[in-house]
Amino acid sequence: MATANKTQPSSDDVGAFVDRIADPVKRADSMELISMLSAATGEPPVLWGTSIIGFGARHYRYASGHEGDTALIGFSPRATALTLYLSLNFDDHAEALDRLGKHKIGKGCLYVKRLSDVDRSALEALVAESVAAARNMSA
Repeated sequence: MATANKTQPSSDDVGAFVDRIADPVKRADSMELISMLSAATGEPPVLWGTSIIGFGARHYRYASGHEGDTALIGFSPRATALTLYLSLNFDDHAEALDRLGKHKIGKGCLYVKRLSDVDRSALEALVAESVAAARNMSA
């Protein structure tokens, strides 16, 4: 049975959200991520909830029966790091993560303090793999 996720797409203005980011580096990094993720998905940015910028959408269903809708890929400019929401098994991407540079990972999340800390080509490869994986999950 599908239950509504707490985080839903909204009609709030993504540009206005980014303009309110106090840290100029994080604001510029957010603009760069918007360009990168838009190019990877072919989708415009949409604010999901109050702080996640998502691109595209997909439906998911877990073995438990829980299902819902989420962005294909997204990120949030959190206070401590840029949090990228990816659809990857990070163990399968060790080489790209090794090339990436300074980062942390969590379940489905990649955390980077600033884009100047990471290798852009490695990040773009992870983003492309995540988008492909997310699209395959919803197929």
